[in-house]
Amino acid sequence: MESSVKSTAATTANGKVPLILGNPTFNTVTETISGIVENKPPRIWWGIFSVSVVLAAVGLSMIGYLIWEGTGIWGLNNPVGWGWAIVNFVWWVGIGHAGTLISAILFLLRQRWRTSINRFAEAMTIFAVICALVFPGIHVGRVWMAYYMFPLPNQMGMWPNFRSPLLWDVFAVGTYFIVSLMFWYVGLIPDLATLRDRAKKGIRKYVLAAFSLGWRGANRHWQHYEKAYLLLAGLSTPLVLSVHTVVSFDFAIAQLPGWHTTIFPPYFVAGAIFSGFAMVTTLAIPVRHFFGLKNFITNKHLGNMAMIMLLTSYMVGYAYGCEFFVAWYSGNEYEQFTFINRAFGPYAWAYWIMITCNVAVPQIFWSKKMRTKPIVLFIASILINVGMWFERFVITVTSLSRDFIPANWDYFSPTIFDVGIYVGTIGIFMSLFLIFLRFLPTIAMAEVKFILPQANPHAHDHHKV
Repeated sequence: MESSVKSTAATTANGKVPLILGNPTFNTVTETISGIVENKPPRIWWGIFSVSVVLAAVGLSMIGYLIWEGTGIWGLNNPVGWGWAIVNFVWWVGIGHAGTLISAILFLLRQRWRTSINRFAEAMTIFAVICALVFPGIHVGRVWMAYYMFPLPNQMGMWPNFRSPLLWDVFAVGTYFIVSLMFWYVGLIPDLATLRDRAKKGIRKYVLAAFSLGWRGANRHWQHYEKAYLLLAGLSTPLVLSVHTVVSFDFAIAQLPGWHTTIFPPYFVAGAIFSGFAMVTTLAIPVRHFFGLKNFITNKHLGNMAMIMLLTSYMVGYAYGCEFFVAWYSGNEYEQFTFINRAFGPYAWAYWIMITCNVAVPQIFWSKKMRTKPIVLFIASILINVGMWFERFVITVTSLSRDFIPANWDYFSPTIFDVGIYVGTIGIFMSLFLIFLRFLPTIAMAEVKFILPQANPHAHDHHKV
């Protein structure tokens, strides 16, 4: 930590653009970020929160009706036995990847620009995984049999199917959720103590005191904190690769043309990072605007995220091309038909939406002016998430709707319940995220202070602290 502080001061002294604008003091950082929690939220917060709660209630009501009636209320048919539920599951898990990447991998690589966005990226990860975990339980059909997906010992007589990819998903996503939650909470402890010390008497102060675990900012506390944070970062890093790799096995271990391919694990990981950074951008731009955080979440942060999205867009586009090459080179007529069907069959509209949003749209990030324009980034990030949803739809539905026997072919159309449950999870996600903005520090105050020039006692500056 000390070495990173020294390098920060040196970098600033060398004349490079600072990561935090406005020359804030330690007190300014505390007042600005704590004020979001301590002051009344803006009206826009109440408006979006009200809409989110309504959408969440509609989604939960439809899930209740689904449990009562069964999966027949969805648009599933023969042969499309997997529909929007698995598409939404993979999409939400992918969105949850950017939080751990920003927090863990960029922390290990000592990328200081992560400090302004890692806190709400981690929160986004937790909430996205919660939304993702809704779907494995409900798309098995008989929800009361969901315990078959859990790693219960066989001697209990429950007999979970360890060969099922759904069980692997529970292992992988469950582990990812637990480690991400611990990582997020450990990073919150110093800031919770700051809010505790600022809080007046009442239930708020007692709750903050309980969750700050007696933090006093002592040297011993910082030593233990840094060791725990580094350990959790090390544990989280392989999960970024392993979780979506396991999710890709849902498809890759099948014998179905279009799914049975070894390119799926890296392809899915790249797509997850792509969609995750797009969602972080979608959330960061309104947050910085409505809560006055433009000096903390700067155009430099937005530009860096845009460049990562551009890179992962090329990785995803390369995977799209590889799929067609492998299908042609294999000489397998079923594989060849599947990919021709994707691009020119009845779901061609979905395929070309995917290509447009995931490959064409990110090309605007070659322009430095475009990748630092918030409105352009906001629109592009939304389109990227739309495209990534359609990617999962194309992979799932186009392969299933036209399998080996033409007599089985059928067209999948979603029902209002498919759409309603998906929109409901968006409501759940936004409700949880807005509650987080209201009650917890949006930006990691302690980490931001470490990258300020005055954090280095040897820096030759005259800032007042």
